[in-house]
Amino acid sequence: MTIEASHAAELPPSPVPSSYRAAVVHAFGQPLEVEDVQTRPCEAGQIRVKVEACGLCHTDIHAAHGDWPVKPSPPFIPGHEGVGIVVEAAPDVSEVALGDRVAIPWLGYACGTCDYCVSGWETLCESQENSGYSVDGAFGAYATAHARYVVAVPAAVDPFDAAPLTCAGVTTYKAVKVAGTRPSDLVAVFGVGGLGHLAIQYAAIAGGRVVAVDVLDDKLQLARELGAEFVVNAAKEDPAAAIQRLGGARQAIALAVSSHAFEQAYASLRRGGTLVFVALPADNHVQLPIFETVLGGITITGSIVGTRVDLREVFALHAAGRTQVIHEIRPLSLVNEAIADVEAGRVSARVVLTP
Repeated sequence: MTIEASHAAELPPSPVPSSYRAAVVHAFGQPLEVEDVQTRPCEAGQIRVKVEACGLCHTDIHAAHGDWPVKPSPPFIPGHEGVGIVVEAAPDVSEVALGDRVAIPWLGYACGTCDYCVSGWETLCESQENSGYSVDGAFGAYATAHARYVVAVPAAVDPFDAAPLTCAGVTTYKAVKVAGTRPSDLVAVFGVGGLGHLAIQYAAIAGGRVVAVDVLDDKLQLARELGAEFVVNAAKEDPAAAIQRLGGARQAIALAVSSHAFEQAYASLRRGGTLVFVALPADNHVQLPIFETVLGGITITGSIVGTRVDLREVFALHAAGRTQVIHEIRPLSLVNEAIADVEAGRVSARVVLTP
């Protein structure tokens, strides 16, 4: 079966206005301002996308707060789960056509020639640009992107599903790949939310037996519905001890934005196990024992989003009906309320913003 890219080529492209509404970070820790911004000309290799949907990732919140050591430079527009229709392209663009539906991921640009790029690890490129962080993202009615680094969205994938898959999906899919999950492996997923609800599904697709860890019973119920064989409420019992009673995890994927959760994930591993760092807590440090790591043959590895190939595979799995995306749609005008709800844990999985 051939999966075709989604497009609207039979419709003439709508004219691009001289300005458009977008959510802008003017100062770290302050509410985003939804305001008119000027439309900039497409540079060589760039396209303009009329945004249909953009997921709200915890990274967007970290960006708006200036939480990480390498910070974006205000003013900027967050958003790296953008999906929309190509309405304008620079004359040299050949990768996409007007009317195509594309996804704008975190990896907005890479050099294409360094050792990392040519060996299939473009996400490690030292010259990369990141959507919604080092370059403006998709929290707006329009977004500009490098044509070579967008990914076509298959016709069978709804744009409101495609948006979370563009980061939450590809990030957890890659983490399961990096973990090396095989059939019958016990896989512990720490954090059931926008990323975790997809990680559970990818680990199950790989043949793993999934144990989901969270502090909210409703999220653990969702985890069971999505394929988790076991669940642990970390607010009620020690998750590491509970998982060790199951024989210990062969892989643990740390998705909760908490350094303590990373340490619990480490303690849940069996000998020879692998801990995959994915989430990026603001405090940026964990304490792990050297002695037990060496004697237990433990592997600790980081996994950063995924490549364009990974995202194509994520879309193909969803088009085939293998995954479910749990999301709620909110208008961009309520972005600050959405951020507050995500921070307070009042969102079951993913918020998708629409202009």
